[in-house]
Amino acid sequence: MSLFPLKKLAQVALFAGSALAFATGSHAQTASYPSQPITFIVPYAAGGSSDTRSRQLAQKIGEYLKTTVVVENKPGASGNIGTSLITRAKPDGYTIGLGNFAPLSVNRSLYGDSLPFNPDTDLQPIALIERGAMVLGVNSNSPYASAQALIDDAKQHPDKLNYASTGAGGASHLVSELFKDTQSFNATHVPYKGGAPAVNDLMAGNVDFYLELASLFIPQMAGDQPRIRALAVASESRLKALPDTPTFKELGIDGMVASNWFGVIAPAGTPAEIIGQLNTAINKALQDPEYKAIVESQGAEVAGGSPEDFRAFIASESDRWARLIKEKNISVN
Repeated sequence: MSLFPLKKLAQVALFAGSALAFATGSHAQTASYPSQPITFIVPYAAGGSSDTRSRQLAQKIGEYLKTTVVVENKPGASGNIGTSLITRAKPDGYTIGLGNFAPLSVNRSLYGDSLPFNPDTDLQPIALIERGAMVLGVNSNSPYASAQALIDDAKQHPDKLNYASTGAGGASHLVSELFKDTQSFNATHVPYKGGAPAVNDLMAGNVDFYLELASLFIPQMAGDQPRIRALAVASESRLKALPDTPTFKELGIDGMVASNWFGVIAPAGTPAEIIGQLNTAINKALQDPEYKAIVESQGAEVAGGSPEDFRAFIASESDRWARLIKEKNISVN
């Protein structure tokens, strides 16, 4: 009898044993997850709205997963630096982070080949956590009592109006360009180095309008002498925090549903079982009454859903803003 079949059988057995050991080790790794603290990278500076929300969410994720979630700020280059660090981390579930509008959907059209990561292949979406609808704000002493009045005046007096943004390629800039494009009027772009100085100049009357997150306007709309007037909100329905502010859709202004959004991402290659655990914890956190109340009080809407939902949303947003950036020849230079 030939020894070849026995040798072959031994090789097959050895291979099967190795595969079983690997599978068993992999299962043990995911079954015991998390067994150490999780690092949550925020690609923006400490103290801003994205940092605050990340810390609130990280605390809730830690509670549900029974571990510590440590937030680390890695700001710079419109979110590219921190996002790149997330994509290059070990894909074991112990490094995750905040992914949002700019680095995931817009920067590829603005930075091209210089973008240090590929949003399609280098990261794994976990869950969309929040949509912050953009709000059209004017100075409380502005002559514009409605969005339509502003549009009409801009059309009658080309190049008369100007608008604030937090910089070229940011959400406030792109949504303002979308506003101009859908309503066929022109206005001069005045970029600022952040939301606070832009809001200050809006209140001072140095810019005519500013499309920004409600959270920046709400504190200035309260009291007996409000300094900002909200004319319209770019959401499907009215915000709980601004119940008296109509949506653009209600006003018959089409094409103006737009948000600055946030989600949670991991490095590509993170095991599906771990992504599932994180997704479950995040969705539970989003429905936590305390957390949800905080988000809604600041004029945003909680999202949620599966990793596949988030990936499809990123693709849709990427296509939408890529077209506008190309048509308007928008650059970061």
